[in-house]
Amino acid sequence: MKRILFPTDFSPTATNAFVHALEFAKMVQGELILLHTFELPVYDSQFFPQNYMVLYESLELSQFDMFKEEIPKLRAIAAQRNLDGIKMTHRLMEGGLVYAIEKAIKEDQIDYVVMGTEGGSTGWTSFFSETNTANVLTNIEVPLLSVPSEAVYKPIDTIGFTTRFRKKDKKALKKVLKIAKFAGAEVKCLYVQTSESDVDKTTIQKWEEDFKDEAVSFFVVPSDEIKASILDFIAYKEVDVLTMLTYKRGFFEGIMNPSLTKKFSKTFEIPILSIAIKA
Repeated sequence: MKRILFPTDFSPTATNAFVHALEFAKMVQGELILLHTFELPVYDSQFFPQNYMVLYESLELSQFDMFKEEIPKLRAIAAQRNLDGIKMTHRLMEGGLVYAIEKAIKEDQIDYVVMGTEGGSTGWTSFFSETNTANVLTNIEVPLLSVPSEAVYKPIDTIGFTTRFRKKDKKALKKVLKIAKFAGAEVKCLYVQTSESDVDKTTIQKWEEDFKDEAVSFFVVPSDEIKASILDFIAYKEVDVLTMLTYKRGFFEGIMNPSLTKKFSKTFEIPILSIAIKA
């Protein structure tokens, strides 16, 4: 059974993403591991010589009580969608979000991560461009499905896949095709051929031959406006989920800049599937 990690802070954004996580779990016949993290403040113990541990214990208890109150709400959402049969377990961890995600992936043998993200300059941009966060999430070896706050769930019929026809891209495409088979979806691959592109027709034809028996099609768009071409592709091909590879350092800083993020989040409210491929 596939294991899906769902980090949540119980915010509206996270609650919306929970619906996607539930449906994703149903699609891949998996189970959900709900993760909530909290960080304890740092105090100078010399000012709290007697009540130091009591203070921390009370803070931990308040987090636990909040956790207990929120979980039934999520279970109610699952029941409303007739998905209460999906197995759900819970983890409450002290520490930073990135640390907790990395730890949970290893300890719980996670196959996928699904989480909500805010649009605009305080959402995708700040989250993914933060140095430590970007480094961790571009190195984890499981697919990450990021769900914008306004993305309404709908069945996945078309998965977009950006490629440069490299060996590492082929590995990623095979992972995406596995997900597509679960969903009964087709994959549409986009290659933006710039004036400096070095991919020849023979390479493209070889890919088409290699994947001829799969539900995948390839589109080559001549343009030097890569990001704009991606946005057009999402619109014209009615892409439900966009896949992007995260092997390139600084990937998130480039693709999730404030102006582009705004276009994604306000115009194309679709999840982004990030797949890390090591060089």
